Amino acid sequence: MDAIQSVAGPLHEFSIDSARLLRRCTKPDRREFTKIASATAIGFAVMGFIGYFVRLLHIPVNNILIGS
Repeated sequence: MDAIQSVAGPLHEFSIDSARLLRRCTKPDRREFTKIASATAIGFAVMGFIGYFVRLLHIPVNNILIGS
């Protein structure tokens, strides 16, 4: 009986916490969605440019080190 309670107790608390989280969540309005989408797009662009420049620097350095 104690083993069942040790498994069921945390599972019950998790379900209560999950239900509480779902009640508090709301769908973003148009302004909030565009703000999040633009921030994500800027982040993708910045990471893409960083990767491009790292690759741009890596090719000549790699050729110098390998000597091909």
